[in-house]
Amino acid sequence: MRRLVLGSLFLIGAVGIGRAALPPLGPLPAAITDPDLARSDYAEHCGGCHGVQGSAAPALLPELRGRVGWFMCTPQSRAYLIRLPNIAHSRIKDNQQLADLVNYMVFGLGGASVPKGAKPFTAQEVAHERQFALTSVSLKAERARYVEAAIRKCGAPTAMRRLYPGQE
Repeated sequence: MRRLVLGSLFLIGAVGIGRAALPPLGPLPAAITDPDLARSDYAEHCGGCHGVQGSAAPALLPELRGRVGWFMCTPQSRAYLIRLPNIAHSRIKDNQQLADLVNYMVFGLGGASVPKGAKPFTAQEVAHERQFALTSVSLKAERARYVEAAIRKCGAPTAMRRLYPGQE
């Protein structure tokens, strides 16, 4: 019985490692100074809740994989990504390193959801937007406003209204 349990744990660990090693959905911008560090930072700082591959379901958190790029649609929703409390108040103090993490998330996990011509975040932009971290607003309501703008202005799918695919 002990061998069966240990074998099962090994298999589960191997599957988890394999999933973590999957390539991103989209090409990473050259602006990312260290893609391996960006992926590692995402896994460490965001992957626990949003999933290493950006698929949080069934958690009640927004799914990032194939969707987060739509937030690059307007200047306001773009700023929202950096102003999110866990981004703006990240333990990563180096603004270029944080820009790299968010660029990995948006371009790598967002894949085809990134509007054509969207520019990667810069260290200067991250430094500026971090000053306006969201605090007292309802993040769900704030997100809903930007999702509606992405649907109207950029043709984002109406399924974006749900936090994750399959949500009622």
